[in-house]
Amino acid sequence: MFFDLSIIYPFADALLQIVKNWWWAPLPFLLWPSARYLYRFYLMRQWDKTQKRILLEIRVPKDTVKSIKAMDQVFAGFHGIHDIPTWREKWVEGVFQLSLSLEIVSIEGRIHFYIRTPAAFRKLIESNIYSQYPEAEIFEAEDYTKNVPQDIPNNDWDVWGVDFINAKNELMPIKTYRQFETEADDKEEKKVDPLSDFLEGLSTLGPGEQFWLQIIVKPVLGKDKPWQESGRELANKLARRPEQKKQEPIIQEALKILIVGKTEEKEEPKEIIPLEMKLTPGEREILFALEQKLSKFGFDCNIRFVYLGKKDVFFKPTVKIGFSFFKEISTENLGGLRPWAKTMSKVK
Repeated sequence: MFFDLSIIYPFADALLQIVKNWWWAPLPFLLWPSARYLYRFYLMRQWDKTQKRILLEIRVPKDTVKSIKAMDQVFAGFHGIHDIPTWREKWVEGVFQLSLSLEIVSIEGRIHFYIRTPAAFRKLIESNIYSQYPEAEIFEAEDYTKNVPQDIPNNDWDVWGVDFINAKNELMPIKTYRQFETEADDKEEKKVDPLSDFLEGLSTLGPGEQFWLQIIVKPVLGKDKPWQESGRELANKLARRPEQKKQEPIIQEALKILIVGKTEEKEEPKEIIPLEMKLTPGEREILFALEQKLSKFGFDCNIRFVYLGKKDVFFKPTVKIGFSFFKEISTENLGGLRPWAKTMSKVK
């Protein structure tokens, strides 16, 4: 078969001219996402430098008798730091959602509770704590992290740390204070403090040893991260509830009737026994815990701990104190927390 290539030469020449003159035209569309991200990142960094942060230490008398639920109310109040910036604040000033850092620290066996916060949130934090623990003492403290060498590990100090992530789907809840309260007795002295074993372990640290636990929390709403919508879908699946049929648009439904004709919908047989009653005890427990979690305010969390000490007293098995605590609040059938291997300290 003979084909005259000279026919396509004019078209190829025209195409080459277009590419030569307009090669740059797609670049703005290709570079826009990256440029937008870098611009926003720059604004956020500049605004973040203007935010003063302080470290608050919280001391509660040892003889304080209070339900663990009181702390649940405190954290619900902390969700009030949530902020929705306007367009100008976001794209001109660089405003973004600030976070809190909740820290439990043992310095040579002396235990401290800290909240690292933007100074603007101080009154909100104090009012929420005092509302549940009026006898508490809250004062601004010096940053304890500056009292150790900043180049650890070195010839005199050693360190070991790790981050924690969800062991399963993030929608599955960990153990909460409800699982630590006795079911048969509501007396305060009969309730178990989930922190007691952890704090007891931290109190055994000796001279030259420190243990820092940090939980960074940032409040989120449904539109920030639709975890509640996904959680309800999972709850419906666990409860074996039938999927709700999506309503078709009126125009689409009218066209369907004109083309296909009106079809009679088959009526599904009604279940005599509710679907929830067919769940096993274990399935009901998971469903109840999930729905309890969905009723709470949501936080994005980063969790990590670090153990550090002088070379002559550094004892790596001490890190088991942290692992043991996270085991206590984890379960096999629900959710839990596990160490993130990528951030685990390794010896080079």
